[in-house]
Amino acid sequence: MSSPSKYRLKKQHWCKRFLRRKLPIVQWLPQYNSEKALADLIAGITVGLTVIPQALAYATLAGLEPQVRKRIGGLNTHGCRWFSRNLRDLEYGLYSSFMGCFVYIVLGSCKEITLGPTALMALMVYQQIQGRNTDYAVLLCFLTGLVQLLMGVLHLGVLIDFISVPVTVGFTSATSVIIAVSQLKGLLGLQFKSGGFIDTVKKVVINIPNARLADSALGVSCIIILLLMRKIKDINLPPSQKALKKAFWLLSTSRNAIIVILCSLAAFLLEKGSGSPFKLTGTVRSGLPDLKLPPFSTNIGNKNVTFIEMCSDLGSSIVLVPIIGVLGNVAIAKAFASGDSIDATQELLTLSLSNVLGSFVGAMPITGSFSRSAVNHASGVATQFGGVYTGILVLLALSLLTPYFYYIPKASLAAVVICAVIFMIEYEVVKPMWRSRRADLVPALATFALCLMVGVELGIVAGVVTNILLLLYPSARPQLHAQILLSASGINYLLVTVGNSLYFPSVEYIRQYVERAAKKQADCRMPVVIDCRYVLGADFTAAKGLCALSSSLSSRGQPVMLLAPRENVAAVFAGAGSSIVLVMSNDKLEQTLEDLTKQTALTVLKDQNTTPPPSYVSLTQLNTDADIEVIIPEEQNRQPLLINGANETLAKIV
Repeated sequence: MSSPSKYRLKKQHWCKRFLRRKLPIVQWLPQYNSEKALADLIAGITVGLTVIPQALAYATLAGLEPQVRKRIGGLNTHGCRWFSRNLRDLEYGLYSSFMGCFVYIVLGSCKEITLGPTALMALMVYQQIQGRNTDYAVLLCFLTGLVQLLMGVLHLGVLIDFISVPVTVGFTSATSVIIAVSQLKGLLGLQFKSGGFIDTVKKVVINIPNARLADSALGVSCIIILLLMRKIKDINLPPSQKALKKAFWLLSTSRNAIIVILCSLAAFLLEKGSGSPFKLTGTVRSGLPDLKLPPFSTNIGNKNVTFIEMCSDLGSSIVLVPIIGVLGNVAIAKAFASGDSIDATQELLTLSLSNVLGSFVGAMPITGSFSRSAVNHASGVATQFGGVYTGILVLLALSLLTPYFYYIPKASLAAVVICAVIFMIEYEVVKPMWRSRRADLVPALATFALCLMVGVELGIVAGVVTNILLLLYPSARPQLHAQILLSASGINYLLVTVGNSLYFPSVEYIRQYVERAAKKQADCRMPVVIDCRYVLGADFTAAKGLCALSSSLSSRGQPVMLLAPRENVAAVFAGAGSSIVLVMSNDKLEQTLEDLTKQTALTVLKDQNTTPPPSYVSLTQLNTDADIEVIIPEEQNRQPLLINGANETLAKIV
C-alpha cells in the first residue's frame, strides 16, 4: 500500500498538471519580464489600431449600423428609447472586441490569437437580424457560447473533423464573395435593401445609375491605396535600411486605421465647410457598454417576442455559428503553433467563455481573426498579455473617440471590408486539388455554389453531406480485381481481390462482380478464391451475402473460399453461421484447393510456371484505373491471421 504522503504528493502533481493545462497563464506568468512586457505593449497597440476600424466595418456588415442620422425633437418616451438604442448599434463591433482579449489572457493557449469580430461572423449575424433588431445578435452570441461550452465539456470537438479542407475552402471563398458584394452598396453610395447574394447583385446592377460619384471615387481610391499599402512591407531593402523597413511594415500593418482616420478628417473638414459629399456613419453615443443579462425577449414593432420564438427564428444558426467559430479558431491556433500540439478542447472552452461573457456587454458572436493574429505574430508578441493593451485601446476608443465616428465615410469602411476578404478567396487551391484528387473538387464546388445561391448554412451542410457521401462511396463500390492463377499442384483458380471492407452497401455489387468473373473468366469451372488480406472489417449482411454467393457457385461446381481474413472478419463469418470456407494463409491454400476439387497433387516440373497469390503490394499495381490507392507494406506476411486450433470456433479450416 502506498503511504498517505505519497498519495498527497501524487494528488498535488495531478492538480498542478491540471492547472497548467486548463490555465495556461500559470505557465508563462512566472517567467514574465520587462522585455516581454515591451514586446506585448508594441504588439497590443498595433493590433488595437487594426481591430478598431475593422470592428466598425464589421458592425456595418452585420447590419448593426445606426438607423438615425441626427437628433430629432419631439419624440415620445418610446421614440427616445428606440432612438437611444439605435444610436449605439455601431458600437456593437467594438463591444465585441475587448472581452475576448481579456478572457484569452487567462485561458488561451496560443499567444498569437486575438479574439474578436470577423467578417465571417458578421455575415452570419447579418443573415439572422434581417427584419429584426440587434437583440438577436446578442442572444446569438450567448447561445453560441453555451453550445461551444457544451461541446467542450462533452469533448465534441471531433465534429470539426467532419468539415474537410475542400468544404472549408468552398465555404470561406463563398462567404468572401458574399461579403465583398454586400459592401458594394456602401462603396457606391447606394441605398437599398436586399436579401442574399443573387438579390444583392441584381439590385446593385439595377441601381448603378444612382451611384454617388463622391462615394464611388472615395471607395475605389481607398481600395487602391489599401492594396498598395499592403505591398509596402514586401519591398526588398538592403540590410542597412532596417529602420526604413520597420517603418514600411508599420505603415502596412496600420493601413486600415490610417485610411479611416484620413477619410474621417477629410469628411470633417468638408462638413465644416460646404458640407460633406460622402455618406457618413452617423451619430454614435459614447460610453462603455452596460453590464446586463442578454436579451431573452425583445420587441419587434408592437409585438413581444419570447425567448422560444427568438430561438426558433435563429434556427440552425444556433449550431452552425458555434461550429464555424471553433473551426476558424482551431485552424488559426494550428497555423501559429509551429508544430506544437493544440488542445482543441481548451480553445473550445476559451471561445465559449468569451462569447458568454461578451453577451453581457452587448457583443455579437466572435472567434479568432486570422488577419489580426498574423499582425500580432509579426509584431513580435511574447505572451497572451498583449491582449490587455488591445482591450484597453478598444475601451479608450469607446470612451473618447465615439463622437468622431460620425465623420467616418461609409465608403471607406466598405473598402476596408473588401480588402480584408478578397484575399480569403482561395482560388489557388483548385489546381492542386485537380492534380491530386479531382473528387475533392465536388464538395468544394458544391459548398461554394450553394452558399452563394441558397445560403451559408445550407451550403456548408450540403458540403459536409457531399463529403460524407464521397467517403461512403468506396464502401459501396470497393475496388475489385479478378485474375486466373495456377497453383503449384497445377490447379487453376480465380482470385478476386477486394480492396475495401465488406459492409452491407457493397454486398450486391461484389456478388454480381464475382458471378460475372466466375462465369466469363473462370468458365464456370474453376474454384473462386476471394482475397481478404486488404479487408479490414465486415458485417452480418456481408457475411450472409457471400454465403449465398458461395451456395450459388458451389451448386455449379465452383467452390468459394476466403483467403487470409483478419481475425475480426473471420469472427463475423463464424458468428453469422456462414458455411463459406476460410483459408487462413497462403500455405494452406494449396491443400484446400486439392481437397475441394477432389484432385491429387501433380508433379511439379522444373519448367512449370506457377502463379502463387500476390504479395502485399499497392493495390494500384493490380488496377491502374482505380481512384483509391491503398498503400500496404511490401514485405510478405507469412504468418496466419488466426492460429489453427486456438480459434477453431471462428473459422472452418480445411
